[in-house]
Amino acid sequence: MTDNAILIIDDDQELCALLVDWLAAEGFALTCAHDGASGLEAAIGGQFQVIILDVMLPGMNGLDVLRNLRQSCNTPLLMLSARGEPIDRILGLELGADDYLPKPCDPRELVARLRALLRRSQGQSTGNSLQVGDIRLDMDSLMAWQDETLLALTQSEALILRALLEKPGQLVERQSLSRQALGKALGPYDRSLDMHLSNLRRKLGPHPDGRSRIQALRGRGYLYSS
Repeated sequence: MTDNAILIIDDDQELCALLVDWLAAEGFALTCAHDGASGLEAAIGGQFQVIILDVMLPGMNGLDVLRNLRQSCNTPLLMLSARGEPIDRILGLELGADDYLPKPCDPRELVARLRALLRRSQGQSTGNSLQVGDIRLDMDSLMAWQDETLLALTQSEALILRALLEKPGQLVERQSLSRQALGKALGPYDRSLDMHLSNLRRKLGPHPDGRSRIQALRGRGYLYSS
């Protein structure tokens, strides 16, 4: 895999050309696809460290690309949308996007978001795994298993799970959890952490006795119930 290999799926060819030059200067190697079908094929067949995906695409739209992609690929993904509609952001996060930016975006902010995704995905090699009850998380690969079943977690979901499993039964404050898992502080109207947690709860399911695995302490944070 090429270091800092990025795939952008966006039909704005002028924007893609500008980003190729801009990101090259920042040490990224950018590959472009300009419609949903070819972008999905490239994402599944290529080895990219981050995918940038526009919502509005000809043919297969970005949300459909994401829905199909997450069936077989957990590469960190940042969504773009010129419409800036909250429903696009909510749907994108529900379908497994790791981050979201409205268009037009400042290229410097895009670079910062990409670097944050790369830092989170690379992390520090520990050679350890976390095991709490029937859930096991590999600290290097961020792959998680429930008993012997591999869980299809996105990077953000796996990092949230790691932060909670590191302190089972203990409160992890919202801002601390967001900084650890999403690499950012939460704004007053930012619901991205809640969306990722909702997805993670759904994928984990309850404990065998019916208890919720992830409990919310209103206004404070979350804990993993062991």
